[in-house]
Amino acid sequence: MPNHSASKQLRISEIFYSLQGETSRVGLPTVFVRLTGCPLRCTYCDTAYAFSGGHNMSIAQILEEVAGHHARYVTVTGGEPLAQMNCLPLLSVLCDAGYEVSLETGGALDVSGVDARVMKVLDIKTPASGEVEKNLWSNLAALNVCDEIKFVLCDEADYLWARQVLRERDLAGKCAVLLSPVSSQLSATTLAEWILRDNLPVRLQVQLHKLLWGNVTGR
Repeated sequence: MPNHSASKQLRISEIFYSLQGETSRVGLPTVFVRLTGCPLRCTYCDTAYAFSGGHNMSIAQILEEVAGHHARYVTVTGGEPLAQMNCLPLLSVLCDAGYEVSLETGGALDVSGVDARVMKVLDIKTPASGEVEKNLWSNLAALNVCDEIKFVLCDEADYLWARQVLRERDLAGKCAVLLSPVSSQLSATTLAEWILRDNLPVRLQVQLHKLLWGNVTGR
């Protein structure tokens, strides 16, 4: 690991080992590195505790803690990880160390500088999120077939909006598209029926970690 990267600091909310609960890597043992801070305030956010607090760690310290879990997969998440400029070198260092790395980002910040080895999971904000105006649509040009797009849906209006965006922007032609219901507002069964009715080229996603452990953090 290059010395100039090892000393760079990030504000960390938590680092923990669990099963990946989302994306195409669902069910895989994964180390999660959750960064502190987020410029968005989505109505359904379940990680508001990561908006502030945390503690400073160098990239070398993060890498050491991640290595202690002996996992192949690492997910860098938040908050909004790209809100910290040293997220980019962290991602590259993790890739250099041989991990398969994914980045969970809210889609409001530029992803073009993300290491090409990282799987970007881009969350496109829907109207009911309260942050639809923050979507940085130029990010779509930076995606490749190994990346994934996620819509978190609160209701049928969100679903119809996502369906329109999917078709107008040919998102399924770019990469995998995931539709995920806010469990307290939209039934996964209902969402599944809509997807089948409209024959959408998407994957229904439920949060495995919540099915297993509820809303416990650090899982």
